[in-house]
Amino acid sequence: MTTRSLPPWPGEHGLLDAEDPNRTPVAPRADVPPDDRLLADAVTASDAPDVVFALSRAGHRTVLSGGTAPPPPLPRENLRYEIGSASKTFTGLLMARLTHAGVLTGGEPATALLDRGRPVGATPVTLAHLITHTSGLPALPAGFIRQGLPAWHTNPYARFPAAQVVDAYLRHRQRHRPGTRWRYSNFGVAVLGHALAAATGTPWEDLLTDQVLRPLGLDGTTLRADDSGLDAVGHGRDGESPVPPFDAGGFQAAGAVRATPYDLLAFLEAQLRPDGAPPVLAPALRAVRRPVLRRGLTHRHVHTIAWFRHPTDGGPMFFHSGATLGQQAFLGFRPDTGTALAAVCTRRFRAHDPFVATAYALLAEDRPDPPGADGTYGAGAGQP
Repeated sequence: MTTRSLPPWPGEHGLLDAEDPNRTPVAPRADVPPDDRLLADAVTASDAPDVVFALSRAGHRTVLSGGTAPPPPLPRENLRYEIGSASKTFTGLLMARLTHAGVLTGGEPATALLDRGRPVGATPVTLAHLITHTSGLPALPAGFIRQGLPAWHTNPYARFPAAQVVDAYLRHRQRHRPGTRWRYSNFGVAVLGHALAAATGTPWEDLLTDQVLRPLGLDGTTLRADDSGLDAVGHGRDGESPVPPFDAGGFQAAGAVRATPYDLLAFLEAQLRPDGAPPVLAPALRAVRRPVLRRGLTHRHVHTIAWFRHPTDGGPMFFHSGATLGQQAFLGFRPDTGTALAAVCTRRFRAHDPFVATAYALLAEDRPDPPGADGTYGAGAGQP
């Protein structure tokens, strides 16, 4: 699938950036039900053991929870949920933060950072290629299925640690020139995380915490489950069988984030209002809203370095969804209406799953053709 890039990296205002910073936000339509009723309907429609929809509209928050299972010991809205591929929005923001701080340019070959003595070749894969899914890397590394098979229904990613992710990348032979095709790749973003850690000399978890989580005050966000009782329990497709906590193994940058709905909403509110965010992050928050490529027939799919970007009648809508073996998440925001939505549930993505479609329609006001579990349009997408 061909792509059209929009230089310079990571995206200045250009032909695809239809946002007008002076546009007056659209007032809510009179025929739209109140937010609490909308969220209650969305929780019911999601059909999962535990569901939380958290909405911010013009600075006013509405959070509603429910589910088909008995309530857990702690309120559902106070638990941490696995967000799978939506973790890539945190990785994209971190990438933009390091770029605007002058630590990186985005044009660095990943190989040069991961193995400084290895030749990078004439057409190297750069950090920009990795974050935009244009590296040419497959969705998963060679050998992943074979190695993960014994734990395929529990924690296959845990069986592929960081060293093996890097080794698989360094052994990979290019089939296409980087930057010419778009292919959604958990492998690629995982490699990016290891490259950023190598470039800064900082472990991934510390890097994300120091550069993104702590400045935004996201103290309910982490990269691994613990024994605190704060982590929501996932469930299989039947909505009843409990699933072990997700372990991302060497794929932390691609899908390890777990967070409370309140933290996810705060993260999205910062995206909505970069000028109100901590000054060290404001330039990066503006950068992740700018388009960097288009893809598909007639190049109708627009991407930033962190978000999928779809048009609405009032302006662009930014979103990303994700899933693990037992949970799902949807994150999105609309600058034109001043709306942000964080939705989570504890049931594995399944055929004709209503969760992502429900969340997408709520934010987009019933725009057709919702995406799959990780924001793409392929069937069964969403691990992590």
